Amino acid sequence: MKDKKREDNPLKAAALVGALGIDVALCIFVGYWLGSTADDKLGSGSRWTVTGILLGLAIGLISAVLIVMKVLEDSDG
Repeated sequence: MKDKKREDNPLKAAALVGALGIDVALCIFVGYWLGSTADDKLGSGSRWTVTGILLGLAIGLISAVLIVMKVLEDSDG
């Protein structure tokens, strides 16, 4: 018989995926907002907006990887 020490809960997996999506989307939005604010103040076209979006994407992906690593570390698998 299979030992069920690990928590194989599909709702926990769905919550993790949802949290990762919200985390990445929020980081991209904050990057966009900061970049567009910098563009308005500096009047540099859309250079800072694009930079903010890309920086937000990078931070969001790094954050998502760190969250997944923490969840995998806490699990028995």
